[in-house]
Amino acid sequence: MTKKIYQWMVDSAAQKNALWILAAISFIESSFFPIPPDIMLIPMVIAAPSKAWRIAFVATAASVIGGYFGYAIGFWGYDLIARPLLEFYGYLGKFEIFKEYYNEYGAWIVFAAGITPFPYKVITIASGAVSLNLLVFGVASVFARGLRFFIIAGLLYYYGAPIKNFIEKHFGVLSILFFILLVGGFVLLKYM
Repeated sequence: MTKKIYQWMVDSAAQKNALWILAAISFIESSFFPIPPDIMLIPMVIAAPSKAWRIAFVATAASVIGGYFGYAIGFWGYDLIARPLLEFYGYLGKFEIFKEYYNEYGAWIVFAAGITPFPYKVITIASGAVSLNLLVFGVASVFARGLRFFIIAGLLYYYGAPIKNFIEKHFGVLSILFFILLVGGFVLLKYM
């Protein structure tokens, strides 16, 4: 099933309404869909490099809006589903401790998930479940998703199709490396 959806996304990247499909995929991927929008974004930018920034913007905007939908799922679904289960199994106290950590480091958690291959939908739902500040959630989402999609679009814009295989093959490692360098830079600035 996932392979069929993947192929449909790749095929859809060449369609006239691809930008709308990309927006829909970016939206639902941020809350429940398993396949990332990069699958469409990459062939779309290769096919139309002059539209690279527009494509990245659409993916970013729809992903952030979809992230708020994921947040809503976590926010309202927590009391209906998760809380009773946590109480039943005796884990509500541990969840409260997790909540404190999440609210303290939430911006970094959202940012890291937004740029790495970690499923962003898990973080959007968790952010709602712990009631992470909406502004913090939104700003971290905009920066993370924007960086991810604009970097991919930029690499494809400047280097074209040859960089496609490199990005697809090493995306996980590259995004984690980028995150480590970014955090390392902030830590270094703090101690300078």
